[in-house]
Amino acid sequence: MKQNIQLLIIDPQNDFCDVPEPWQGVDPLSGQRIAPALPVQGAHADMLRLAELIQAGQAGLSDMVVTLDSHHLFDVAHPAYWQQADGSPVAPFTPIAAQQVRGGLFRTRDPGAQTRTLQYLDALEAQGRYGLMVWPLHCEIGTWGHNVHAAVRQAYNQWEVALLRTVQVVYKGSNPWTEHYSALQAEVPDATDPDTQLNRALIAELDRADVLLVAGEASSHCVKATMEHLVDNLPSGAPNKIILITDCMSPVGGFEAEGKAFVAGMLARGVRQATAAEVLPLLQANRP
Repeated sequence: MKQNIQLLIIDPQNDFCDVPEPWQGVDPLSGQRIAPALPVQGAHADMLRLAELIQAGQAGLSDMVVTLDSHHLFDVAHPAYWQQADGSPVAPFTPIAAQQVRGGLFRTRDPGAQTRTLQYLDALEAQGRYGLMVWPLHCEIGTWGHNVHAAVRQAYNQWEVALLRTVQVVYKGSNPWTEHYSALQAEVPDATDPDTQLNRALIAELDRADVLLVAGEASSHCVKATMEHLVDNLPSGAPNKIILITDCMSPVGGFEAEGKAFVAGMLARGVRQATAAEVLPLLQANRP
């Protein structure tokens, strides 16, 4: 290899992709199609472009890391965790603030979790990054929605066979007490759970790249949070080695401004951007 070019793919999972019906799973118990739980508009096209890039530039890629959002049904950011004052369910896409919980508007379905959850909300809000959002149940471990988009998986499987290498898979989000947008650290790390702490080993590994390509979903949330932690903690202090593949990521609907602000903020810090078509010649020139 002329250069060590790594590809970081953040949460390229079915539940985040607006896949058409033929791409959807089938529930063997009901026979019904399984639609993505939290589809990002444009994500299916993003992943098709990314798969084509991996296939066409296969020999120029030194390493690949894939992160997977990996949740339990019972999770602080899922509806099953919460109820309203009258005991009725809390709908997805409901923001919940500590003040609302103290005021009795919302409460945890497990009374024993109330104090710990309030402490979490206080810590979360003090950071000013995100407030708690109750998302639809998504990326539940073991489900079709947790799986990698089929075209991306096929592309990186072909890379593994061709180069006799293994894609590194990083799981995040299985601690139900804290949100874990970033692949590198939970929003509020749990002192009892090392998997929620800053993943310095992975950061160091990514920093060994001469060029680090970044793609995935969604630019407004998990890509954004991961990149912020990465750039803040790069041992080399060289964010210019990172290239955001901007047409291989999209924002969550309603958070388009956050997605644009994220890209602008990264560019201001020295990170570069390119389209998949612009990246391809770099990979083709990097063949051994």
